[in-house]
Amino acid sequence: MYLCMVLNTYTHTSMGYMDKFTKSEDYRRDELIRIIEHSVENLTLKELEALYYDMTTKNFIND
Repeated sequence: MYLCMVLNTYTHTSMGYMDKFTKSEDYRRDELIRIIEHSVENLTLKELEALYYDMTTKNFIND
């Protein structure tokens, strides 16, 4: 968490070089989210339940 704060601070205070890097990361993140959303939409109920169980046991989802 601390590392993320440091990187965000560095990105906001740096010149144009880091902004290009950040935009590229943001684009890749959005692209991955779209791919994952599309894949999840096609899962069966049993597959969704298995995914949900796996993600909750790994603390990716906190109800």
